[in-house]
Amino acid sequence: MQNQYRILTINPGSTSTKAAYFEGRECISSKSLHHSAEDLVRYNSIMEQYDMRKKAIIAYLAENNIQLKQLDVVVGRGGLLKPLQGGTYHVNQQMLDDLNEMRYGQHASNLGAVIAYEIASLIGVPSFIVNPVVVDEFEPLARFSGLPELPRKSAFHALNQKAVAIQAAKDLGKGYNEVNMIIAHLGGGISVAAHSHGRVIDVNNGIEEGPFSPERTGNLPVNQLVDMCFSGEYTKEEIKKKLVGRGGLVAYLGTSDGKEIEERINNGDQQAALAQEAMAYQIAKEIGACSAVLCGKVDKIVITGGLARDNRLVDWICKRINFIAPISVYPGENEMAAMAEGALRVLTGEEEALAYE
Repeated sequence: MQNQYRILTINPGSTSTKAAYFEGRECISSKSLHHSAEDLVRYNSIMEQYDMRKKAIIAYLAENNIQLKQLDVVVGRGGLLKPLQGGTYHVNQQMLDDLNEMRYGQHASNLGAVIAYEIASLIGVPSFIVNPVVVDEFEPLARFSGLPELPRKSAFHALNQKAVAIQAAKDLGKGYNEVNMIIAHLGGGISVAAHSHGRVIDVNNGIEEGPFSPERTGNLPVNQLVDMCFSGEYTKEEIKKKLVGRGGLVAYLGTSDGKEIEERINNGDQQAALAQEAMAYQIAKEIGACSAVLCGKVDKIVITGGLARDNRLVDWICKRINFIAPISVYPGENEMAAMAEGALRVLTGEEEALAYE
């Protein structure tokens, strides 16, 4: 039975590694394992942190009386790999080679598959990744940017987007491959995607396109950006930091802290209210663009991510898009549960695990 499957999920971040133990869909235990600056400074690369992070996970299991031998599967957060269709993938040697060699980039999430494979190998059970950030299901039209040297690339919150889309389709009484939906993930980065019959056929790159977010600029006036880059006032790294890290609400308000912004708005700060409503305006505009991608045939709009808990922000968005389709809100990112769900779909025969080639 489904509730008998015991699943360990692993999600490495820049300064922590999240681990969670599930029995079926129920999360029995979870913890964010913090790695201090002193711990991390000893390593020259992300991949060198492998053994340290693995030991922290093994210690977490021991502290919670979770025996390795009772696990049925281990799931790691998918890292920077070649572009892939969405789904659950077996961790294989080709994937491990690409991650260890950092063939497609260096990121803490690269360690997810490596650690999952090593722990699973100790007890002879499968290891998986689920819907990594490199999921790419674009149709050819979506790749055009306006310059052939700069094709649009798919990079978004695929793990949470796909999990929420599957759940939202179930709530409609349909399968994910039967519906058209627009999913807006609202977090530190924002991605708004057109899901068509089980595929994300277009989505803004959450790092460099689309609406501005708490810390990112999204789309910018191109000529003005070029002038800024060649003004001599900024280094390349300073420009990049402005785009990701110091852009968006941080640039306008000096903070990305949602509680602080909410308090400022409640206290009558008109600039804070205007900036946050402008972000809602751009999100709504991106959702409208996705409705054009889907030719107006939209079964549901879904708002998810951490910022979906902000009722004022959600209301500002909804008042501009409620004419398009019914709207549902699924707050939070739920990444650990999304990984467990991906494994369950394979273990129960709902999906087949894919091969990374």
